Amino acid sequence: MAAVAQCVRGALRPRLPLLSVALRTSPRLLCAATQQKNTGQNLEEDQSQSQNEPKVEPSSAEKLLAEEKAKLEEQLKEVTDKYKRALADAENVRQRSQKLVEEAKLYGIQSFCKDLLEVADILEKATESVPKEEIKDENPHLKSLYEGLVMTEVQIQKVFKKHGLLRLNPVGAKFDPYEHEALFHAPVEGQEPGTIALVSKIGYKLHGRTLRPALVGVVKDA
Repeated sequence: MAAVAQCVRGALRPRLPLLSVALRTSPRLLCAATQQKNTGQNLEEDQSQSQNEPKVEPSSAEKLLAEEKAKLEEQLKEVTDKYKRALADAENVRQRSQKLVEEAKLYGIQSFCKDLLEVADILEKATESVPKEEIKDENPHLKSLYEGLVMTEVQIQKVFKKHGLLRLNPVGAKFDPYEHEALFHAPVEGQEPGTIALVSKIGYKLHGRTLRPALVGVVKDA
């Protein structure tokens, strides 16, 4: 019997370490599975509790802050609008001032030009009053005087043109009340009514603006 017991113990001795390892490992696995299950249950319980809990309304301090924020945003909008309008007004003033300065440069000589127009009219009348048949070598003094007057008239017209002053001699053109002043209306054979048949006094424009209208006679229906 002793020999048989010894043989059984010898046969079981190699398997004891495996059994002990299995016994030691299985409790750990069981604990891990149990923890995972409990964690899932806790998450589900927390979610259900959060859904069932009533929503917390904002406190009075939060409401005051929200109202103050809305007021500040409205004030910022108003200040921004006023700033933009002020910029637009300043730009308009700048443009108007610049336009006035440019017009002053262009038309600042207007009164001076009007005075010179009288001189140009006298020169024109002087050259027209000289009989063309008298301008010959037998009258050297008259010829020299006439040529001097013509050269002076040409030069003064060059100066006028240089400064933007142009003549208006609208014979045959349509009557324009902004550029012409009608002295009389008369029927003229062969000319269309409303056209200018006679220019009594030359007009002038300064940089496109009528400085002195031309004095004219206008054709009317017979």
